[in-house]
Amino acid sequence: MRSGNKVLWIGLAILLSTALGIGGYLIQAKGDISTKRFITMNMTNPNGTLATYLQEAQSVNPELAAGREALSESLGFWMQAALESRDLAEFEKSYDILTRYFIADRHYIAWKLNPEGKAQVSTNALGDDLRIIGALLDGTKVWKKGHSEWKETARDLTETLLNRSQNNGYLVDFYDFSRQEMPDTLSLPYVDLPALQGLLQEGLLDEETYIRYHSLLRNMPDDGVFYPKSFNVVTKEYTYEPKVNLIDQLLIALYAGETGRDQAPLHQFLKEEFGQAGKLAGQYTRADRKAAVNYESPSVYGLAINFALQRGDRPFAAKLYKRMQTFKGKDARYPGGYVFGNNTHIFDNLLPLLGEYAFQRGGHGK
Repeated sequence: MRSGNKVLWIGLAILLSTALGIGGYLIQAKGDISTKRFITMNMTNPNGTLATYLQEAQSVNPELAAGREALSESLGFWMQAALESRDLAEFEKSYDILTRYFIADRHYIAWKLNPEGKAQVSTNALGDDLRIIGALLDGTKVWKKGHSEWKETARDLTETLLNRSQNNGYLVDFYDFSRQEMPDTLSLPYVDLPALQGLLQEGLLDEETYIRYHSLLRNMPDDGVFYPKSFNVVTKEYTYEPKVNLIDQLLIALYAGETGRDQAPLHQFLKEEFGQAGKLAGQYTRADRKAAVNYESPSVYGLAINFALQRGDRPFAAKLYKRMQTFKGKDARYPGGYVFGNNTHIFDNLLPLLGEYAFQRGGHGK
């Protein structure tokens, strides 16, 4: 081969490898960017809060979110997404939304806002609070300088939780700041162990209290596959539901996975169910382990990807990821969105986005 041709071929090889590298990155990143863009463009109210549904609707039940109402739960997941993508600007916007609209009377987080950003409820939601507090503490570690206000806000919110929302030594699902009432129930999907560990590391939670939650998840019973839904902090009894929601089960599993608990039964059930049915249903009947609904949930796939990665099962995570992607962008008017019948729930976009980030960074916690 003549030297000129050799140089040409080397040059072409370098260009080709570079192009493949860039192309691979674009393919990999496309899911992140398009889903994130869909949320920004279509699920964000004019005031910056995240709408629960794509389409407007009037609230008929004050206990449920409707239409363009905003949830503190959505804000927490969005802050986690900003952390995963190292998007400081979006995280700062989220912090502004938190302090401007969600923190009522500057001491607790209202769980729901109307589309205009007004709180018409007087209760918080424990799981949402811990997720947001955990994100604030993580944010101070990721972006180390100039954000002391995040940690200060986390401290204030934690103080409110510990002073108002503890019942018999445990945080419970909510506190009604108007009625000054709280339940005896701690829903297990709310026991955000990573956030609680962050509080321990910051000296905001004592070790004895942290161990109480750690033991609660590590030693909780199960029915051979599924976990109970809640724990009564007074009677110390666990409650199972006849129909299990996989979103709840997977959140519990992810938090319990931080304790080193053996979770092979649930992992094996999900693999067998997916292998036989080619999908995961949104709910299952506890008694016979059969699908209780016909629908699939992108939220379930987003969480299941994280669970599979936590278990070190990337091949299964890849199958779940592939299945999840089949639901994305089906409505051409909303590229990147998980839209069905001209509507979608914010969770069916936020949780898949987090699943995409987890899968593409190579594994749980990486």
